[in-house]
Amino acid sequence: MNFIIAIIPAHKLETVKKELEAVEVNLMTVTSAVDQRREKNVQEIYHGLAETSGLLNKVRLDIVINEDFVEPTIEAIVKGACIDAGSEDRIFVF
Repeated sequence: MNFIIAIIPAHKLETVKKELEAVEVNLMTVTSAVDQRREKNVQEIYHGLAETSGLLNKVRLDIVINEDFVEPTIEAIVKGACIDAGSEDRIFVF
């Protein structure tokens, strides 16, 4: 068994879930997370008000899967969240 933790933008959750369902990964735990980024003074709209901080809303996916599903799961997360080499989104495999 392997444990995958993925931290992705909150607005990408539905896309990632669809990609995971396509590779038959349906069981996961999703929790809200706040991410401290390298960029400072990032402005976001919260309840209609502009707020400046270095914190961004993310979600954390916790997935426990068999060894055979590790690569397809990672590929689905990368595809759904549009993660590239310069991205600050993360995937950890234990």
